[in-house]
Amino acid sequence: MNSDHFSVGFMGLGLIGGSIARTIRRVHPESIIYGFDTDKESGQAALNDGVLNHFFEEFDERLAQCDIIFLCAPVSVNISYLEKLKGLVSGQCLITDVGSVKSPVQEEVRRLELEPQFIGGHPMVGSEKTGYANSNDRLLENAYYFLTPSENTQFHLSARFSSFIQGLGALPVTLRPKEHDFITASISHVPHIIAAELVHLVRRADHNNGMLKQLAAGGFKDITRIASSSPVMWEQICLNNSENIKEILQRMVTDLQQVISELDEHNGSFINDYFKSAGEYRDSVPDHSTGLFDKIHKLYIDIPDEPGTLATAASQLAFNHISIKNIGIVHNREFEEGVLEIILYDEESCAKAAQVLKERNYTVHIR
Repeated sequence: MNSDHFSVGFMGLGLIGGSIARTIRRVHPESIIYGFDTDKESGQAALNDGVLNHFFEEFDERLAQCDIIFLCAPVSVNISYLEKLKGLVSGQCLITDVGSVKSPVQEEVRRLELEPQFIGGHPMVGSEKTGYANSNDRLLENAYYFLTPSENTQFHLSARFSSFIQGLGALPVTLRPKEHDFITASISHVPHIIAAELVHLVRRADHNNGMLKQLAAGGFKDITRIASSSPVMWEQICLNNSENIKEILQRMVTDLQQVISELDEHNGSFINDYFKSAGEYRDSVPDHSTGLFDKIHKLYIDIPDEPGTLATAASQLAFNHISIKNIGIVHNREFEEGVLEIILYDEESCAKAAQVLKERNYTVHIR
């Protein structure tokens, strides 16, 4: 495989697979990219976009020509693909996956004696939106990309793949599979469960003609955004990383029981420290790189309730060639500042929009 003339296969063309394929096409335009997916529409869209050279609706032996194969389906499906690939691809073909659970896949790789040519992978990117239609060729930029080679992985493959991932704009981080699974359970899997449970709490309490649903818009909907992620994907993740998830959930249950106990005792100092220490740790989390949750670039401005004020603010941005992704009035501002919410496409647009509006004497709050 040289720097540009190589072949890549994708088993699955959803958000992650589609985004990696798009990125490879942008960075390595001369590469040959094969795609396999049970969703014919996704494959046809990728062909129409010029991302794929060839699309297969069924497993195809032409995948044997690939230098790299990305497994981008749910965990159990990726595991089933491994056996089909064994004996088909050469020993120099790198096989990798993109799932957020590594141990079950690694066990199957070991059983099939594919360790020398397999490197587990997990780009720390995502969104509540799914499918090829929501993929883009910049999703990997400045995102951590976990790599989990085994002790038996060919060293030159590990080195080349790490360099390859870096060339796509991501930041490779090497971990052991078990270490990876505990980390992702902590910062991704359990938070998704918590977001879903918060929604269920409000749903179960919403007996007054949907009043809670109406009033919960704004901050509540923002902090529970990830609850809208693919249920099929999260079923697979939870079942395949259940031990780590259960351990962390049990810690949470213990912590919440302590909060209940301290509330019974009216222990103000505990409650104060509870929120203070959480705030300090949260504020120390860097926001300069992409994480598992898709970052939303938004700002809020204060505007009077008068005809034309919303259109005037939007026109100022349009005049300065700043594209708006979404705009709307915030009715529930318990957790937000500003009456008008403007969502931009990227960090650069957000900063430029804030500067333009401030220069025109708007009070701007950047999220």
